[in-house]
Amino acid sequence: MARTTVPSATHIEVPETLLKKRKNNEKAREEKLAAVTAARKANVAKRRVIFKRAETYVREYEKREKEEIRLRRAAREAGDFYVPAEAKMYFVIRIKGINKIAPKPRKVLQLLRLLQINNGVFVKANRATLQMLKLVEPYITYGEPNLKTVRELIYKRGYGKVDKQRVPLSSNQIIEASLGKYDILSIEDLVHEIFTVGPNFKQASNFLWPFKLSNPTGGWRSTKFRHFVQGGDHGNREDNINKLVRQMN
Repeated sequence: MARTTVPSATHIEVPETLLKKRKNNEKAREEKLAAVTAARKANVAKRRVIFKRAETYVREYEKREKEEIRLRRAAREAGDFYVPAEAKMYFVIRIKGINKIAPKPRKVLQLLRLLQINNGVFVKANRATLQMLKLVEPYITYGEPNLKTVRELIYKRGYGKVDKQRVPLSSNQIIEASLGKYDILSIEDLVHEIFTVGPNFKQASNFLWPFKLSNPTGGWRSTKFRHFVQGGDHGNREDNINKLVRQMN
């Protein structure tokens, strides 16, 4: 009886280009996994930094408030009046339109980015700014905002300027992308920079899109060109700006 021979399985060689492609794909997967892991670790570390900074800011604000209270008490006990330090920063609101406005005040309002009624911006209180505010005083009202006002404005009404577009401050990544080079990584960093008039106040303020506020509850007190201290609306209202912002927020 003849014995049948079964042919052996033919060895198929895998093309070198396919092997190379598989190797590259595997390497890309490993690199992507490593990048995701590194990014996750970096985000955890960043969140810790942001949280620690926020705690530091709270302690700083509490210390400042306690010092204010101490100085007021000391002045009262001495039978004297406590005079707060001069304002370092103002919140400026445009309250009148452009009808019959001279070219120079119009230009100043443009420089302040107050292009519409009820627009508001933070500005540093220096000599140049005060001269500009005096020039357009009939069209604006301003004052020194407290921490609560600054925080509420940024959290509730805050928008950033990204590629000349108005973008809501929905995440810290938006702030970091624009202001990270100034070590402003989060919304609390932004609040702190504005409120304390930090070294990068100008960049932080310019990043914030002008705030769009509503008409105050009950309307404006006067439509005439009358100063705030005379029963009108325009001009410096000092810490009374906080009450107005709450009526417009």
